[in-house]
Amino acid sequence: MSNEAVKQGHGPKGKMGKILINLLVTLVVGAVYFYISLPALNLQSEEFYGFVLLLCVVYILSALVTSGFDVKGASGLKEYFKFIKSQCMPIGILLAGLIVIAIVGQVVSMPIFRAGAYRDLLDVQEMNAEDFSKDVSEISFSEIPTLDLASAQYLGDRQMGTLSDMVSQFEVSDAYTQINYNGQPYRVAALEYADLIKWFTNRSEGLPAYVMVNMVTQKADVIRLPEGQGVKYSPSEPLNRNIARHLRFQYPTFMFGTPVFEVDDQGNPWWIAPKIVKAIGLFGGTDINGAVMVNAITGESQYYEEVPNWVDNVYNPALIAQQYDYHGTLVHGFINSVFGQRDVKVTTRDSNYIALNDDVYMYTGITSATSDQSNLGFLLSNQRTKETKYYTAPGATEQSAMNSAMGVVQDLGYTATFPLLLNISGEPTYFIPLKDKTQLVKMYAMVNVEQYQIVATDTTVSGCEQKYISLLAEKGITLPEALPQTTASGVIAELRSAVLDGNTYYFIRLENEEVFYSISAAKNNVAVILNVGDTVTIEHAP
Repeated sequence: MSNEAVKQGHGPKGKMGKILINLLVTLVVGAVYFYISLPALNLQSEEFYGFVLLLCVVYILSALVTSGFDVKGASGLKEYFKFIKSQCMPIGILLAGLIVIAIVGQVVSMPIFRAGAYRDLLDVQEMNAEDFSKDVSEISFSEIPTLDLASAQYLGDRQMGTLSDMVSQFEVSDAYTQINYNGQPYRVAALEYADLIKWFTNRSEGLPAYVMVNMVTQKADVIRLPEGQGVKYSPSEPLNRNIARHLRFQYPTFMFGTPVFEVDDQGNPWWIAPKIVKAIGLFGGTDINGAVMVNAITGESQYYEEVPNWVDNVYNPALIAQQYDYHGTLVHGFINSVFGQRDVKVTTRDSNYIALNDDVYMYTGITSATSDQSNLGFLLSNQRTKETKYYTAPGATEQSAMNSAMGVVQDLGYTATFPLLLNISGEPTYFIPLKDKTQLVKMYAMVNVEQYQIVATDTTVSGCEQKYISLLAEKGITLPEALPQTTASGVIAELRSAVLDGNTYYFIRLENEEVFYSISAAKNNVAVILNVGDTVTIEHAP
């Protein structure tokens, strides 16, 4: 049988009919791919070029089939290109054009040609250690987060395991978000369906709760939503209510970062989806321009160029670190970033969070590109507004501080979490919770940033601070009166004494108070002459 006979035996005879079939096949394959992969229909999205490339290839393959092209009989690429030229010229031009645009777009977006633009992606205010003392006031114990992500996940999972009506149907997502909720630092996480069957049986009601872990008290709660108001939109939804798919169908041209779960001040659940833009060339200079907020229950959404103040997560730490690395390495141009590296600075390997003025700030250390043995300073960046400050404060790296803290408790086998940066008596200080093997926090350490051999540890945050401030005074870094004092005055209503370890202690209760103040007679001999009814002023640690 001749090739001509084979061609006549395949496909519709009309050219228009073949084109319609090719378009239909391309449309079906493209629709399936779009539904699964969700590429943004945006020329600045690299996934868009892959999507269009797929459509072109599918159309050409379909045209090969419907035209009866003898694939086995083709002797080389020349015949394929000849076929494309005669049968798929518009598709071939589109394909070639996209390839050229993608290549040129990549080249013109490279830092070697746009070093200044990359350096200016992040506006960094240069500060010093004294500015840090002013900007970061000494926060109270009720505001200091004592848990890291792993500990929060452990506590959330454990609390979920106590609820028999939920634990068999739902799981807690590993994606915990750090937020400020009514003035307290929390990590929050959405629930997920345990499997596809659990989704099918529970999808009408949605996810009935979410998890909140108080980063100060270490208390985990499963917050139940009102009946009929479960979370309908989440990453664990496999079909149209999948949060990424819901966003793509509503905003087909937007490029999104990973949606993060937050709750507002009334406890309502939301998904915050940062809108990604490319600020340099076609593909370079990843930045954020506002966010789309999606009500996790109703699916209603709105784009905000400036998000409401209660939102805490728009700029993620990885993006801030990337932009600062451009800022720090390209300070004197691209060539200097590779050769010489004069004044080149980069972020350290990890980050943490600090709560300031009802916002969440990302903290990370800054070190020289040629050495990671010490930090040159540290960075604080507002995750809602991207306001960023670099504080010059030479000292130990976070890892050095963690090792120093673990060295003090090496006999207990505790591991250090990544530090949180605090202002203690005007000194930049690493605050490091110490965990046991079960991920529970057992002790706390404070390590001076500049002199990391100054380490204080205790089982309570207040006790750790008192020891640390005493060490600062002993080393001459601060004055003894820097120790925080609280004054209580009143009339003695009750007076007791006891001998403890060979020393006499007097226990005083003032009128209208329920607490007793302990005074050692060896340290304050006035205590031995006090009587009920005397008016006294007592200075004590908080």
